[in-house]
Amino acid sequence: MGGNFVMKGILFAGALALLLSFIFTPLLIRFFTRRGFGQMIREDGPKTHHTKLGTPTMGGLVLIASTTIAYFVSHLFSGAGISVSALLVLGLMAGMGLVGFLDDWLKIAKKQSLGLRARQKLLGQAIVAIGFGYVGLHFRDSYGLTPISNHLSTVRETSIKLGAVFIIIWIIFLVLGTSNGVNLTDGLDGLASGAAIMTFVAFIVIGVWEFKQSCALQQVSQCYEVRDPLDLAVLAAALAGACAGFLWWNASPAKIFMGDVGSLALGGAISGLAITLRTQMLLAALGGLFLITTLSVIIQTGYFKISGGKRVFKMAPLHHHFELLGWGEVTIVIRFWIIAGMGVAAGLGLFYGQWVVSQ
Repeated sequence: MGGNFVMKGILFAGALALLLSFIFTPLLIRFFTRRGFGQMIREDGPKTHHTKLGTPTMGGLVLIASTTIAYFVSHLFSGAGISVSALLVLGLMAGMGLVGFLDDWLKIAKKQSLGLRARQKLLGQAIVAIGFGYVGLHFRDSYGLTPISNHLSTVRETSIKLGAVFIIIWIIFLVLGTSNGVNLTDGLDGLASGAAIMTFVAFIVIGVWEFKQSCALQQVSQCYEVRDPLDLAVLAAALAGACAGFLWWNASPAKIFMGDVGSLALGGAISGLAITLRTQMLLAALGGLFLITTLSVIIQTGYFKISGGKRVFKMAPLHHHFELLGWGEVTIVIRFWIIAGMGVAAGLGLFYGQWVVSQ
């Protein structure tokens, strides 16, 4: 795969995905508005959210479509080959999006804020994650590398080797944790889509760096044994661009929500990129905002059960706590974006720092 051609492909994929998402989203808004496909609102949520009742949802369909189209068209533009690793991540994104679509559709059909039961949703996500993990352990390239490694990875692959069963269990944990983390974060206008852009940009940087220091190109100390890192950077660029185009319409006051079809798909893509780029534990930093949001729900639920009904926060996820404290929605979103950016900066610092120390 020619580096210069693919670097052009990265720019082209990001730009095209942004343009497609920007154009398709208002079309989807009009389509859903005519058919009354609107968002249901939790009765126990902040009262300010009641004005959002009926806002078109399932905008994640645009994210999936724009990303997929931009990725494949960019390869026609660059002339580079399509990689198995990127196809796997696209499949994971689509599979998680399908689970989210079923959840969103049931909410719309029943006209209530509850779709799939929690167990049904988790089972669907787990099945998709198992398929991703199983297929990813196959398809060796000419260097003997598979899209998913048997080795545990932190900021890079370690010497800790796990069996296929344990790797798949670990993948289920990462995929479910990340996808549901993005889903929980998607509670304020533009919050999840803005944070996701930063994470995908970080994966572009990581993919390009791993390619330039790849063992396939040069046998230097601490080179990276990762299959298809540059093509995964192309996919990350398409995802970042799609989120940026969608954010134009999703920013406050949102004209459309991404719905579970979008949040679960983005979470699947984030976890898939971390797994295939061998930066699994780096997810804690690169997706720091999603982790904090998830922890707030775990803490609230756990403390509620052990304390007999007491709460740590006024409401979980955490962004609703600050809403009930009187913070404005835009203020919360911007400050949480800053937190997300700090997490991404820390993650890239750890990634590059490990390289410097190892030299």
